[in-house]
Amino acid sequence: MIVRIMGEGQFEVPDSLVDRLNELDNAVLAALDTGDEADFRVSLAALLAAVRAGGTPVDHEVLLPSEATLPFDEATVDEVKALLREDGLIPG
Repeated sequence: MIVRIMGEGQFEVPDSLVDRLNELDNAVLAALDTGDEADFRVSLAALLAAVRAGGTPVDHEVLLPSEATLPFDEATVDEVKALLREDGLIPG
């Protein structure tokens, strides 16, 4: 799966990491639902960290279609909500 972090670039994420990313995505969604800014920040940071740690950066010269687009670290709640799809930030 190709995941784009806005302002940073694309990462090729192995299929073995997708379930974990969906768990972290669900935590972001739960924080958004409750309006808990602190949980939102922690959950978003964990999701982005998992993509960076488990994914392989795609060369900036290569542009591939992204299956998921994640916000940058300091994104606001409203900016993240604008990126949400029916199944969250991560498909599946």
